[in-house]
Amino acid sequence: MATFVIEGGHKLHGSITPQGAKNEALQVLCAVILTKETVVVDNLPNILDVNNLIDLLASIGVTVEKLAKGKYAFTAANLDTAYLNSSDFLKKCNKLRGSVMLIGPLLARLGAVTYAKPGGDKIGRRRLDTHFQGMVNLGATFTYDQDLLAYRFEGKHLKGTYMLLDEASVTGTANIIMASVLAEGTTTIYNAACEPYVQQLCKLLNNMGARISGVGSNLLTIEGVKTLHGAQHKLLPDMIEVGSFIGMAAITGSELRIKDCNYSVPSAGNLTPSLERVKSSARSDAQWSSVEPSGVGFGSVLGIRIEEEGDDLVIPAQDHYQIESFMDGSILTVADAPWPGLTPDLLSVLLVVATQAKGSVLIHQKMFESRLFFVDKLIDMGAQIILCDPHRAVVVGHDHTRQLKRNNMTSPDIRAGIAMLIAAMSADGTSRIDHIDQIDRGYEDIENRLNAIGAKIRREE
Repeated sequence: MATFVIEGGHKLHGSITPQGAKNEALQVLCAVILTKETVVVDNLPNILDVNNLIDLLASIGVTVEKLAKGKYAFTAANLDTAYLNSSDFLKKCNKLRGSVMLIGPLLARLGAVTYAKPGGDKIGRRRLDTHFQGMVNLGATFTYDQDLLAYRFEGKHLKGTYMLLDEASVTGTANIIMASVLAEGTTTIYNAACEPYVQQLCKLLNNMGARISGVGSNLLTIEGVKTLHGAQHKLLPDMIEVGSFIGMAAITGSELRIKDCNYSVPSAGNLTPSLERVKSSARSDAQWSSVEPSGVGFGSVLGIRIEEEGDDLVIPAQDHYQIESFMDGSILTVADAPWPGLTPDLLSVLLVVATQAKGSVLIHQKMFESRLFFVDKLIDMGAQIILCDPHRAVVVGHDHTRQLKRNNMTSPDIRAGIAMLIAAMSADGTSRIDHIDQIDRGYEDIENRLNAIGAKIRREE
C-alpha cells in the first residue's frame, strides 16, 4: 500500500491546470453502452476510478481505442452477454462505486442486467433506492439473488412515466436518464439532480440523438427514441480539483494561477457567473452556499481573494483571510446543498482551509453521513475544531499565528484524503498519509503536479 511523505511549510508558485471532471467521466463512460456506434470522449482524467471503469467496459465487450492523452474512442457494437452474467463481472462491479451507473444503459440496451453491490470507500456505501426505484418505475422487475449477492433487473419493454425522485441523487438521476432515453413514450423526472455532471451527460445524449428537455433544471422531460448514434464529447474541468487548488494556495499563503477552469454548459446557458455575483451570493440565517461551478464560491466566504483573468483564476498571496459573519454578528454556518448549492465534495477542503483563517465557522454536513470522520486527525495536528456531532464541526481559525503540526494519517476516502494532503502541505514538519490509492481514485498524478509548483511530496510504495 502506497504512502505520501509530505514536507510541509513550502509555498506554491506558478500555474496548474485542472484535470477533466471525475464525476462527469463516470457518467459519460457508462453512456457509451447505449449505442453500437463510436463515442469519442476527450479530457478523461488518468485516475483509478476512471481507468477501472474503462477496464470494466472493455471486459463486457466495448472496444476501447486510445487516440491521444485523455482521449478515447468507445464502440459498444458487440456486448458480451455471457460475461455480463459471470461472477468475474460481479466482482469487478463490487470494486467500483461508479459501476452502479451501468444498470440504466445495460437495461435499456439489453433488457436485463445482473449487478453486484457496488464497492468503493466508506463514502461509497450510500443508499441505492433512487436508482432501483427509477428502474421499477420504468417497468423493470427487480429481484435480489441471495446466493450471488446480486441484484437482477429485467425489462424488455421499458415505458416512460412520471416519477418524483425521493432525493436529488446525481448518480441516480444519471442512471434513470440513461434508461429513459430508449424507453417507449415520455418520461418526466421531478426533483432531478441538475449538477453540471448531469447537464453534460444530457448534452452528450442529445448529441447522440436523445430528446431531453429541461436540462439544468429539476424537471427533466425525456422523449424516448428507438436508437442512438455516435458522438464526440469533451469533459469539463474538475470543479472539485479547482476548489482544492484554491484551498492549497490560501492555507500556504501562496500565489497561484489555476488555468482553464472557467466554463459554461451550453445546454443550460452560461453557468459561470462573475466573481461579483459569487461574492454577493445569497445568504440565510441557516447556511451559505455557493452558486459557482468552478469552486471559487467557497473562497469568497473565507475571505480568499480570487481574480479572474480570462479562463484562469489567480489566487494572490495572502497573509490573512477572514471568515465572514452574519450581519447580527453570529457565527457563520456553511452547509452543503444540491446544485446550485455548495457541493459536499468541497466541505472537507473548506474545513481544512478554515483552520488557518481569521474567525470561526460552523461546518454542517447535511447531504451525506460520515464525511467528518477525518477531523480527529486535524485536531491531532493542532487545529482548533469542536466536533459537535457526526454532521457538524466548529472551526476556530489560527489566522496563521500557529502552524499545524506534522502527523501520520490514513486516507479513508478521496475527499478526506485531499483535505489531509492540504493540511500536511501547510504543517510544520514531515507528515505521512497511508492508503493513498483513495486519493489516486480521484486525482491524477497529484504529487508530481504539485511538486512542479513548489510542493515537497514523495510517494513510497
